[in-house]
Amino acid sequence: MDWLNYHHLLYFWTTARLGSVSRAAEELHLAQPTISAQLRSLEQSFGHKLFVRRGRNLALTNSGQTVFRYAEEIFSLGRELGAAMRGEPGSERHARFAIGIADSLPKLTTYRLLEPALKFRDSLRLFVRIDKADRLLADLAVHHLDLVLTDAPLTHDVSVRAYNHLLGECGVNVFGAPELAERYRKGFPKSLSGAPFLLQTRNTTLRQNLEQWFEACGIRPQVTGEVEDMAMLQVLGQHGHGLFVAPSVVADRICKHYEVITLGELPQVRERFYAISVERRLQHPAVVAISEAARNRLFAQVR
Repeated sequence: MDWLNYHHLLYFWTTARLGSVSRAAEELHLAQPTISAQLRSLEQSFGHKLFVRRGRNLALTNSGQTVFRYAEEIFSLGRELGAAMRGEPGSERHARFAIGIADSLPKLTTYRLLEPALKFRDSLRLFVRIDKADRLLADLAVHHLDLVLTDAPLTHDVSVRAYNHLLGECGVNVFGAPELAERYRKGFPKSLSGAPFLLQTRNTTLRQNLEQWFEACGIRPQVTGEVEDMAMLQVLGQHGHGLFVAPSVVADRICKHYEVITLGELPQVRERFYAISVERRLQHPAVVAISEAARNRLFAQVR
């Protein structure tokens, strides 16, 4: 494709945002057949299907999601350009800083890691994407992302030219709603045998480390749920559906935020956090700030 039809891209972007051709037609004041025809033209020009039907709505394919991310940036830049030409306050151009966060990371810990980058808001526009680590690394490789935060290092079997930067490590605490925590606190950690436990799914590093520790100690908890999203898991734990674990560096915040109690720290179970970048030596000021704050403050006092 030698050139891009931006009218077609606008129709695609509007349809993707609203989830249907009919709603896009209403917003754009066009007939539905017109938009449908332009979407087909865009798909033909790219050589990829961009939508699949889900019930009454349209959902993006993998190719559609890629096009949508670019379209978001293109039309965001267009709005910025218009604002700058009108001389509107705060319309000065901000550099883009795109960071990918593995969906296995606890959200409170992630926020603590991101805090230093948020101080650059006057010069940077932060884009955050939460997804599976392998998809984030693929986008890092083609420079769609500036950094990936994850709890597992990049291994040699992954065909991505990037570098691991260990931000720090900490212990893992067990938490529970007050009544549940008091019931299993005595005799901790042996008391965890038979205790109701909420675990992340098996594809996460923390789950694997926990299972190895349970096996080594002969502890058999009663698994009441396996939850992929850590925030959802902690909400379930808050309401007494099982004990759960989280990094010790945010233990105080978790207790306050979810109104839970910590039973104690699990011996020998460690959680590690990595920044993965295409740079062997970190240079981006926001990335350097994240790394230095993690090493010198967040994880500095960890045993």
